[in-house]
Amino acid sequence: MALHLVALAFDAHDPSLLARFWSGVLGWELDGDGTAVAPRDGDGLRIRFLPTEEPKTHPNQMHFDLMTTSLDDQQQTVERALARGGHHLDIGQLPEEEHVVLADPEENEFCVVEPTNGFLAGCGRIGALSSDGSQQVGYFWSAALGWPLVWDRDEETAIQSADGGMKISWGGPPWRDKTGRNRLHLDLAPPAEGDQETEVERLVAIGATRVGASPHEDGAVAMLDPDGNELCVLGPR
Repeated sequence: MALHLVALAFDAHDPSLLARFWSGVLGWELDGDGTAVAPRDGDGLRIRFLPTEEPKTHPNQMHFDLMTTSLDDQQQTVERALARGGHHLDIGQLPEEEHVVLADPEENEFCVVEPTNGFLAGCGRIGALSSDGSQQVGYFWSAALGWPLVWDRDEETAIQSADGGMKISWGGPPWRDKTGRNRLHLDLAPPAEGDQETEVERLVAIGATRVGASPHEDGAVAMLDPDGNELCVLGPR
C-alpha cells in the first residue's frame, strides 16, 4: 500500500491573501472557502493555507521550484509574482545562476526556474518541491508514497510518481537544525482500499513518529518524518 499526496499546507497569517497570490502566480483556481488553490483541471496537488499567529523566523524547509517553458514565460511568471506582492530574495545565489529567487507576501521562498533546467524537464508548473533534508528521509518518503527514487547521489535524493509530475527532492548535508514547527507540511490520504490506522502504523514502522491529533484537520493524525518534519495522515473523506 502507499499513501496519496493530496495537499501541501502552508501556515499563514492571512490565508486568503496567500491563496489569491498563489492562484494568480500558478493560474490555479481558488478552492473551497478561498483559502486553498487547485489546478483548473481538478487533478493533482492542492495547496491549503491554514491560519497561524506564529511569526516566520527562519527559511522554510521546503520551497517550490516553478518550471517555465521559455525565457518569456520565466519573466512573465516573475512579473506576476511581483505584481501580487512578492519580492526578490537574496539567498547568496551566484550572478551566473539562471533561476530567480523570490518570496511570497509572507516571506515563503520559491524559485522560478529557467526553461533549460534538465532536472525538471517534463515536470508540471510546480517542477519540484525542494527540501532541506537527509538521504534517509528521501528513502522514507519514497516508501511512504510509493514514488520511485529518480535521483540518489552524494546523499541527495529525489522521488517522482510513476505517473510523472512534480518531483520532491532533498539536498543532503549540510542542512539547518530544526528550531520550531515548519510552516509547510504534506497532507496524505490512505488509498481507497486502505484505512488510516493501518497507514499510520506503516509509517511508524519505516521511521515516522506519531504526535497526536492534527490541530487543523478533524480526524487527521499528526506525525513527524525521520528528520522531524511535520505531516498529516487524513481520516476518511
